[in-house]
Amino acid sequence: MAEAYSSLAKPTILVVEDEAPLLTLLRYNLEKQGFRVEEAADGQEALLRVSEARPDLVLLDWMLPALSGIEVCRQLRRRPGTRDLPIIMVTARTEDQDAVRALDTGADDYIAKPFAMDALLARIRALLRRSGGAATKGAISYRDLSMDQDAHRVTRNGRALHLGPTEYRLLEFFLQHPGRVFTREQLLDAVWGRDIHVEPRTVDVHIRRLRKAINGPDEVDLIRTVRSAGYALDAEGH
Repeated sequence: MAEAYSSLAKPTILVVEDEAPLLTLLRYNLEKQGFRVEEAADGQEALLRVSEARPDLVLLDWMLPALSGIEVCRQLRRRPGTRDLPIIMVTARTEDQDAVRALDTGADDYIAKPFAMDALLARIRALLRRSGGAATKGAISYRDLSMDQDAHRVTRNGRALHLGPTEYRLLEFFLQHPGRVFTREQLLDAVWGRDIHVEPRTVDVHIRRLRKAINGPDEVDLIRTVRSAGYALDAEGH
């Protein structure tokens, strides 16, 4: 298991869960790994907690009283201050379409109950790495799209773009390798990490979200889909 976070830099995780035994188990294991844990038992309380103090990540149960996790995720993504807040959806629903729905709503990742704690911790660490951005390499660009890695900002034609942490890492990887075609498996390894099992269809969902974020109504689509191969940052291939 990876080393726990030091007391000097404890990421805060908001756990939104209405099952008390699971909430207790999550708090114990997360605090043991050096995380600071906040709790919410329903969707309304979760939105209030986030408004009061923005956490570093939200672990959000799908099935909640009063306001579902899907609706909480949707509302957080509508708010300017939380549109890039890392969110992992926890669900007892295992159907493929439900997983895709969670991602389409704005979740960065999902994990199905029952889950191994090690698997959950690996996903949390990976998402925090993607959102925290240990970027120190200045600016990179392709055509009219620019990324300031130090400031963690992305612009196109001078307008600011708002990307979630996973879309940011996807775009960063593409910008580092313009024109090159990557398979879904290669993108999973590069962006999510080799130690995390994520379904290839997850890549398709995040590519759709990335396209929506970076391509304006009258702008060239900068992401090229290569049938039976993968994706590339390549406007010339359209």
